[in-house]
Amino acid sequence: MRQELNFWVLGGDMRQGKLAQLLSEDGHRVHAYALEEGVVPADGLTVEGTLRGAGEADCVILPLPVSQGEGKLNCPLSRLEPTLVQVMEAIRPGQMVCGGRVDPVTEALAGQRGIAVLDYFAREELAVANAVPTAEGAVQIALEQMPITLHGSRVLVIGFGRVGRAAAQRMAAMGARVTVAARRYESLAWAQAIGYGAEKTGQLAGWLCGYDLVVNTVPALVLGEAELADLKPDCLVLDLASKPGGVDLEAAARLGRNVIWALSLPGKVAPVTAGAAIKNTIYNMLHELGA
Repeated sequence: MRQELNFWVLGGDMRQGKLAQLLSEDGHRVHAYALEEGVVPADGLTVEGTLRGAGEADCVILPLPVSQGEGKLNCPLSRLEPTLVQVMEAIRPGQMVCGGRVDPVTEALAGQRGIAVLDYFAREELAVANAVPTAEGAVQIALEQMPITLHGSRVLVIGFGRVGRAAAQRMAAMGARVTVAARRYESLAWAQAIGYGAEKTGQLAGWLCGYDLVVNTVPALVLGEAELADLKPDCLVLDLASKPGGVDLEAAARLGRNVIWALSLPGKVAPVTAGAAIKNTIYNMLHELGA
């Protein structure tokens, strides 16, 4: 990778704000657009009010997720409301353009203009790095919301991927009695080998009444009305899954269950760590492209 590059960071939350800062501290020229409430201008870091000049960037970094819906760029820390069409019109084919959780609308708009958008959220190294602040954020929420300690509590973790493993490990280390629910038999075998209990996802109804905390990491419906009805009234349900989530929220409201859908935890609980993880992932992508 060349010593100095020209980056444009467009939109996003505090993760992108810290990303812009970290890139400038590495000696790059950084332009932050639709992110004015998340960054402070500094040497090498310019807050932009327009997209003029984005077409000259060596790398354009879109937020995570790219879109907030309705064809608009995700930019909660800005008073601007740029559309994805405006963004695509400002950049050019051949530039390195990357974003997190790139949706079909963004892909289609980019494709119409001959622009390829690489998804840094799909990279394994970022997924692993993000599992740590997500799991720590889950512990934080549990400690704040539960009327009892994690120590001695009965915890069910649904899903045993990166986030599920990280969450189970940290809660068990604090003295929780952890059970893992998973779909694949090899995942259940690994959970049992580590010392956790094991349940088969899809066969949970009727076996949930003893848990104090249920942590879901599966982005598909796993806690429907039957499962939610089986929970103790004071059980906390913490959904860490990305959209569409894994909990029937309407059923939870009818039943009076305490459900917290904790989206984008890395950006909320550890934006510096999350921004650094995105930066390192983008550096890896640039290295692979020979930049």
